[in-house]
Amino acid sequence: MAKLKPSKGAPYARVLGVGGYRPTRVVPNEVILERIDSSDEWIRSRSGIQTRHWANDEETVAAMSIEASGKAIADAGISAEQIGGVIVSTVSHFKQTPAVATEIADKLGTDKAAAFDISAGCAGFGYGLTLAKGMIVEGSAEYVLVIGVERLSDLTDLEDRATAFLFGDGAGAVVVGPSQEPAIGPTVWGSEGDKSETIKQTVAWNEYDSSTDKFPAITQEGQAVFRWAVFEMAKVAQQALDAAGISPDDLDVFIPHQANERIIDSMVKTLKLPEHVTVARDVRTTGNTSAASIPLAMERLLATGEAKSGDTALVIGFGAGLVYAATVVTLP
Repeated sequence: MAKLKPSKGAPYARVLGVGGYRPTRVVPNEVILERIDSSDEWIRSRSGIQTRHWANDEETVAAMSIEASGKAIADAGISAEQIGGVIVSTVSHFKQTPAVATEIADKLGTDKAAAFDISAGCAGFGYGLTLAKGMIVEGSAEYVLVIGVERLSDLTDLEDRATAFLFGDGAGAVVVGPSQEPAIGPTVWGSEGDKSETIKQTVAWNEYDSSTDKFPAITQEGQAVFRWAVFEMAKVAQQALDAAGISPDDLDVFIPHQANERIIDSMVKTLKLPEHVTVARDVRTTGNTSAASIPLAMERLLATGEAKSGDTALVIGFGAGLVYAATVVTLP
């Protein structure tokens, strides 16, 4: 029996650079209120959202990803030719095939990088980060680009009072590369498919009839999602801390999926995070951007100085599926 040659990857992986792109159009709650019976005060009290960004025709999933990725590559101090893998998490790229990752890899100037899309909703960035870490440690790539990108304005029913105010557009990207010490902890991830109906697309593409149906949109059972996120995801976050061998006192930064500020506040309370921990609240001005929300929030914290290079951060994403992923990372 032949023996396979062992892989020669790096001992560990780390996030080396981060970049973000927010569409130029800023949409305040007043615009949302033109189509639903609500108020600015109600939206802010229920979600914390004040504004969100919506993409124009030129700000495609690919275009936004390329902008964010260019910043992440520059931040990492490498060239695009060194990227060996491109992983894109999105639910709003409407072509079933080819993967938008291949277009992005080509336009960035990578040297025939492996490129593929994943669909893991709001946990997609965590899924991509875990895959990238595995590729680097296994040795199939030295540097991997992980992108979370959404144009959720295309999938928003502006007359649905429960969701019209939630979603925004944008792209966030990180470069993951080799490390001589642990800098991305074990991932605690999973799925609860028995709850898949709580967040879903209203009409399947193969069932959509443009003559009778509204364009497919994302809908959710708000209270059920809130309860699940608050009670179950706090447990997952704690499991990620335990897996990394640290306590809440060791944390510098908490970057949860930017779904709803009430959920964020509840998780902070349940986890008993110390006051010194910086908490990402990008949801206030960016809205819920699904797979893009964690890298966008990370980029903003570093850009504003609220977080700094070398900080220890807990990141957790959760959403449609229902799926989740949490890990501890050292910030670039």
